Parts: sequence; C-alpha cells; structure tokens
Amino acid sequence: MKKLFLIAALIATTFGAFAQNADLRRKIEVTGIAEQEVTPDIINVSISLKEYLDGKKKAVTISQLEKQLEKAVAEAGIAKEDFTINSLSSWNYQTEKKKNPDFLASKQYNIKFHDLNRFDQILSKLDAKGIQSTNIDSYDYSKINDIKNELKLKALIGARDKAAFLVNGLGDKLGSVLNITENDNSSFPQPRMYAVQFKGAAADSATPESDIDVKKIKLSFQINAIFEIK
Repeated sequence: MKKLFLIAALIATTFGAFAQNADLRRKIEVTGIAEQEVTPDIINVSISLKEYLDGKKKAVTISQLEKQLEKAVAEAGIAKEDFTINSLSSWNYQTEKKKNPDFLASKQYNIKFHDLNRFDQILSKLDAKGIQSTNIDSYDYSKINDIKNELKLKALIGARDKAAFLVNGLGDKLGSVLNITENDNSSFPQPRMYAVQFKGAAADSATPESDIDVKKIKLSFQINAIFEIK
C-alpha cells in the first residue's frame, strides 16, 4: 500500500509540474510578406585584358593595356578606390616571360560603376584586341539596408493585422506577440559573362560593343509571427 501511495503521489506531482510548465495560452500563427524591387545603383564589373601579338614578333604588353585602362577609368570619373586589380594569370610574370617569350599574360580588373554609361565610355578608349572579356560580378543598392528594415517592419505589421482580423472575426481580441521568425527570400540578378563584340569586319579598327543591362533586385521578406489570443 505504501508503495502504491508513493507511486500515486509521484505521478500526481509529475503531472502537476507538467501542467505548470505547459503553455496553455491560446495562440494564432500567421505570416506577413513584404516585397519591393529596386534598380541597382552599384554594379561591379570585371574587365579582363590580355597581351596579343602585333604581327609575328612584337607583342602589345599587359603594361600598355593597363595604362590605357587606367587613363580611360580616370577620364570617366571613376574614383581610385573603385578601380582594383583582381588577378594576374601568372604568379611570376617576369620569370614566365624569360622561360617562354611567347607567353601572353592576362590581367583582370574590377570597376565599381554607379552609371553604366561610363562602361561604354571606357571600352571605347581601349585597344579592342586587348580585351579578353567583361563580366558583371555582382549588383548592389546603396540604401539596401534601409529598405530591408522597412520591408521587415511592413511584413510584421501585415502579420499582426491579419491575425487581428481573424481573431476579431471570432469575437476574441489579439494579445501580444509571442514569437517572430524572419525569412529573407530576396533574389539578386545572377552574374553574367559578356563576350566582347566587334563592329565591322576589320579587327584592327574595331571597337568593343557592350550589351550589359541593369536588372532589378527583388527584396522579399516573410515574417512568421505567433500571437496570443485573449
């Protein structure tokens, strides 16, 4: 009997503790979504230059091509900090040149544009035969964090209004928020490689033609919120 009494007392104590810890509040879980498209005002573009042979022996060097690019970038009004070197095709350019005189080096540069019209301006001043490729590496928007915060708040308020509408329809009142979960479903345009196109039949007099366009960034936030029902 004593054992049965102890077991019964233990079960009652455990159940009582469970009942105290269990959240018996009535709740409603809803989702709010806020979206907005913005046109990128920062476009990171890479330009790859490569040496080429002028005739059979003389090569147009990477240094010559680089000077052209530096001058074109400066004339386009690009800030120095927005023009950087990404990579060099050889770890030791001078050593490779000595071993193999026909070695043609390539070099990649990154330019941060706020106006893509300047991109065409820069390309028109470069030796077209020295341009290996161009590529959009990434898109960005200067005030993206401000818009993200606005959308998150808009999605949360939308979730609250939806919950209040449903709860009021049942004759109850919406209580305070118990839990908030955020999901970022934003999508950015994918980087794209652009082959250099040439106008006219003669490569010597050709100038590169750009077909780079600006695609919009879609910002999308989903807020899952749990509210108490009073």
